[in-house]
Amino acid sequence: MLGADEETVRRHVYLSAVTRCFPGKAPGGGDRRPAPDEVSRCRRWLRTEVELMRPRLVVPVGTLAIAEVMGHRGGLAEVVGTSHRLVFEGHRTDVVPLPHPSGASTWHRTEPGKTLLARALDLLAAHPEVTRAFGRRRSA
Repeated sequence: MLGADEETVRRHVYLSAVTRCFPGKAPGGGDRRPAPDEVSRCRRWLRTEVELMRPRLVVPVGTLAIAEVMGHRGGLAEVVGTSHRLVFEGHRTDVVPLPHPSGASTWHRTEPGKTLLARALDLLAAHPEVTRAFGRRRSA
């Protein structure tokens, strides 16, 4: 989508996490979703990162990150493919939510997920911060 290699992306994109500790494996397999108290204990780290970075664009990936950044606790189809201007940790920023690319989820590989993901990626490619960092999106 961006036409940029991993080194370039890592130079321009700051990656963060809702929690800092691996929550462990879920009883049925895969990673366990962090409990609310685990998320709460790590919130100060995320808050400090936002204060220091003052991001103009935040891309929450997955329902946990979307809930923490946007307060949205509904379905992915309600937010993926949309752009929002909101205050996150006291800082005004644009937010473009994405589904988690987990191999355990088929949401982004079936409809409406495929169409909404494509719309979200188009929104990201057109965002001023993305074009500033990577230039205009190249046609596939």
